[in-house]
Amino acid sequence: MDRPLVVVLNSASVDGRLAVSPGKLLLYGDERWQAIEGASDFNVFQWLKARHKPGATLEGSGSFLPEGQAPDPLPAFEGDASSLYQDHLPESIVGRPGHRGWFTAVDGRGRVRWGFKDGAAFGDDWIGWHLLVWVGRHTPPAYLAYLRREEIPYLVSGEGRVDLGEALVKIKALLGVECVLSTGGGRLNGALLRAGLVDEVNVEFLPALIGGVETPSLFDAPSLGPDQAPTRLELLSCQAQAAGRVWLRYRVG
Repeated sequence: MDRPLVVVLNSASVDGRLAVSPGKLLLYGDERWQAIEGASDFNVFQWLKARHKPGATLEGSGSFLPEGQAPDPLPAFEGDASSLYQDHLPESIVGRPGHRGWFTAVDGRGRVRWGFKDGAAFGDDWIGWHLLVWVGRHTPPAYLAYLRREEIPYLVSGEGRVDLGEALVKIKALLGVECVLSTGGGRLNGALLRAGLVDEVNVEFLPALIGGVETPSLFDAPSLGPDQAPTRLELLSCQAQAAGRVWLRYRVG
């Protein structure tokens, strides 16, 4: 396979919702979500990390900035921008001693202003990890110039939107990543699903029902056409956990 294995992990209500209401960033906490999540004596993320040894994690920009919220403006870029649309992988970061992995984020529109680059900010388990952004040939040059000023590596793929398949091929070919562990939201999950890029699905179902037509769900993707079939799954394991949680693990068939 010319791309890494892609493993998806999410916590969801029994009806497949990833948040209690639209516009809430679970990355920064929601007391209502924390109330249904409860305590757990088993960490699925750490189990998957130990099993698959991912070289990268993956998030969408919606994990860091709500849709509709305007980011801080950036200085306009002056001059020839063509050089900005080349992959930016400075050797001082890619070849640094002690490298262990990449915090990868898709941000083709240039929405996020990054408050971290080095994983050491998240504790000892993340020492040696570094931020890497996926952008496209449509990404504003001011944002690419910002990433370069901040010494944030990025990969360029796609026209009009980030081509996730191309980015995955690049991250394996250029950086040697063999597995990506995605914990992004429903839109990123949906894009990966429709592109045929999901190899394993892990869902921790929480004992609650949320509903809501606009509330983010596990796979927010375009509806299937009349000639398209659902994605078939093969059950790998099912584990009941504390406080009514259930972890389902599937291989995409």
